Amino acid sequence: MSTSTLAARPSPIKALAATWRQYVIYLGFVAIFVIFSFALFDKGFLDPNNLLNIIRQTAMIAVMAVAMTFVLAAGEIDLSIGAVAGLTTVTTAMAIDAAGPFVGVCAGLATGLAVGIFNGLLTTKIGIPSFLTTLAMLGIAKGVAMWVSGTAAIPILAPTYSYIFGGGNIGPVPTLLVWMLLFGVAGHLVLRRTGFGRRVLATGGNETAARYSGVDTRGIKMRVLIISSMSAAVAGMLYAGRLQSGRFQLGEGDELSVIAAAVLGGTSLFGGAGTVVGTIMGALMIGMINNGLILMGLEFSQQLIARGAIIILAVALSQQKR
Repeated sequence: MSTSTLAARPSPIKALAATWRQYVIYLGFVAIFVIFSFALFDKGFLDPNNLLNIIRQTAMIAVMAVAMTFVLAAGEIDLSIGAVAGLTTVTTAMAIDAAGPFVGVCAGLATGLAVGIFNGLLTTKIGIPSFLTTLAMLGIAKGVAMWVSGTAAIPILAPTYSYIFGGGNIGPVPTLLVWMLLFGVAGHLVLRRTGFGRRVLATGGNETAARYSGVDTRGIKMRVLIISSMSAAVAGMLYAGRLQSGRFQLGEGDELSVIAAAVLGGTSLFGGAGTVVGTIMGALMIGMINNGLILMGLEFSQQLIARGAIIILAVALSQQKR
């Protein structure tokens, strides 16, 4: 074996470290679950109803985080995703009140599509960085939601809609879990098994090289931003169905949890790498941390500190040098 071959092959220690970082999200999830199980056993952490509540509280974050995986993997970011979810709850509730559930669903999806096209055009055609485009859209979406709703909650009196979109159960299984699994499976298959997924990763890994290889990088970025806004619209409809109302406050601040879930799961903030399965685990980990800290009886300020410290530690352990 030549010296050059030996030099090119990574050392066993480096290979082991890379493998360990790849699976740190799963190890961390198990570790936190075990710690909370013992520490909060007498406070009902392992109670089936509590575990199902974690899923109910996490599902909307997971749905949006799946789409955020594509956005980050393509080298972009979407800060408007939480505000779009809030706007969608309002437009859906108003449309249901005026014309019924079917029109309400169409109005919700149309809201996400319109915002996604707007974000995509500003980013890909005009050249405004997606950070600035979606930051501006965050304020616009929230302002529109407050304006059209008059800052008041809009009730949804449609039991079928509420059952399908987040408020129902199939036996003991919440419909929110079904939505989360559908998005997770679809996202994983698209990212790993389709040409579109490979082009997304190529665009984020090296945009210039991808363009010279024939990839329509602008088209890819346009599509992932539309997918992101559409997933926010679905999450908004799930919020509205679960709480049986449209409120502009719903989804507020979710963009931080969504991005954290994707990064925790192994998606790079710099593009070119992403895993939907890891993202789902990251979302569940954040939900479990939130639930555990509440059961511990910590004040809200203490919850924020502890949650932030745990997320920073997990991200620091999971990040690989690029």
